Amino acid sequence: MQQNGHLHRLDTAFSRDQSEKIYVQHRMLEHSAELWAWLQEGAHFYICGDASNMAKEVDATLKKIIQQHSGMSDADSDAYVKEMVQSNDTHVMFIRTINPCL
Repeated sequence: MQQNGHLHRLDTAFSRDQSEKIYVQHRMLEHSAELWAWLQEGAHFYICGDASNMAKEVDATLKKIIQQHSGMSDADSDAYVKEMVQSNDTHVMFIRTINPCL
């Protein structure tokens, strides 16, 4: 997918594959400025994982990144994320599975 230009970047986070737990929100924060720039350009944003356990942490991290890089308030970042989800250009997706991404 990268070679044909459909995927610019893929970051992974595996919380059970090493002694140090690495979660999606850690990867998001590591690349927060770039993530914010992409969102402003209408990037498609997909998260693969357990919606019941991961969604609230990722949502909070996404709002934190938006606030940090845009100066938006809590309410404005909430509205921004809601618009992202409803938009045809940007997608936030959680997959509810027993074995996420398998």
